[in-house]
Amino acid sequence: MQNSYRQKGSYAYLIAIVLVAVIGGLLFGYDTAVISGADKGLQAFFRGAADFDYTDALHGFTTSSALIGCIIGAIISGRLALYLGRKKTLFVAGILFLLSALGSYNPEFLFFEKGVACKGLLAAFNGYRILGGIGVGLASALCPMYIAEVAPASKRGRLVSWNQFAIIFGQLVVYFVNFLIVRSHASDPNVVAWTNAIGWRVMFVSEAVPAGLFALLILLVPETPRYLAIHGHEEKALTVLSNINGEARAREILANIKSTVNAEAKRKHDKLFAFGFLVVFIGCMLSVFQQIIGINAVLYFAPRIFESMGMGDPMFQTVLMGVINITFTLVAVFTVEKLGRKPLLITGSLGMAVGAFGVALSNVYTMPALVPVVSIMLYSACFMFSWGPICWVYIAELFPNTIRSRATAAAVAFQWVFNFIVSSTFVPMYTRSPFFAYALYGVICLIAAVFVWRLVPETKGKTLEEMTKFWREHK
Repeated sequence: MQNSYRQKGSYAYLIAIVLVAVIGGLLFGYDTAVISGADKGLQAFFRGAADFDYTDALHGFTTSSALIGCIIGAIISGRLALYLGRKKTLFVAGILFLLSALGSYNPEFLFFEKGVACKGLLAAFNGYRILGGIGVGLASALCPMYIAEVAPASKRGRLVSWNQFAIIFGQLVVYFVNFLIVRSHASDPNVVAWTNAIGWRVMFVSEAVPAGLFALLILLVPETPRYLAIHGHEEKALTVLSNINGEARAREILANIKSTVNAEAKRKHDKLFAFGFLVVFIGCMLSVFQQIIGINAVLYFAPRIFESMGMGDPMFQTVLMGVINITFTLVAVFTVEKLGRKPLLITGSLGMAVGAFGVALSNVYTMPALVPVVSIMLYSACFMFSWGPICWVYIAELFPNTIRSRATAAAVAFQWVFNFIVSSTFVPMYTRSPFFAYALYGVICLIAAVFVWRLVPETKGKTLEEMTKFWREHK
């Protein structure tokens, strides 16, 4: 079987290792969304503390503390990917997800009395959540990078887009799991007390199942051929490339990889700006735009709009937005190799601008309630087939081979920093002027479209080595 892979290559083999990698994306979505179901129980538990006052501000920090870890994970992902490799770094991410799930379930472990809230226990809980956030930061950078470095150019965009689908799917899975956990005690007259004492713990520990599975399976996949070739393991790189592409094509690809590395061998080719400022700037700005177009803030307002339409059931809202998100992420998956990256980003930006302006105007003028509802749906749908998945595709394939790990780390770190900025500024900005908040996002969407049109190169159909040559010529 192995000889057959080497001679002809195997698409099934490629899909198998990509499916393992996208479990990291699923954990990304799972970990960031699990707090939504545990929120009320967690708050009630720590409000019972005797040695401190668990304020709303402290609860806000607790529910978002994982974001600190996300930023840390993104920052260190470059060095880990460079020195440990893509595969080992993903294994580290899996272990961090597992430790976070177990620790968040039982933060009292070794040091605190079980079930007794206190200041030290809160610090321990946040520590475990930050560990999980570091796992998210690592996975958000490494999963797209891993897929891009094993996938053939003709299939790379589609396969990397599956990672975004896995993120959205992971969020939906944890919403459903949280619902089932509470539903399992629905007939118990003390269900609220159970949720406050135990239910939120079960929600966090449920992540241990996919986390443990990911950590085990990632040991079975190969290291990426680009990493192996860059670090002198050419025979191992050839084996991986042959199993995917067939031996004849694998030798061509390996020669191209070696040529891009050898061309930079006399320089400090792993330095971030070895290929100039522009490529790093474009990659980081793609990450910045993905956040400052305001997707999290726009969706924040969705429940209020649905409630005004008599659609206040949170489960209905979750299902509705989940169907929209998954459906239009699949649009990207199945069109990214046909239409290209730039057309999807530009079209999505313009559609999001229309949606954002629709929400903004509905806060100034009296309009049918259907207008803001459709605007929210349009905005979300356009994001899901454009900036949601395509930004990750670009980050994975835009950078030259020798600086990919460092440049990807920088881009993803920018993404998490601006995620925090947008999330923390939306409420005060919206309170001051709802029209201004959403109109601003609409304007930023238009600027994003111009940015992509003028500066971002199309990467459709290009090998990673061709992108290396492109940036060498445009340095």
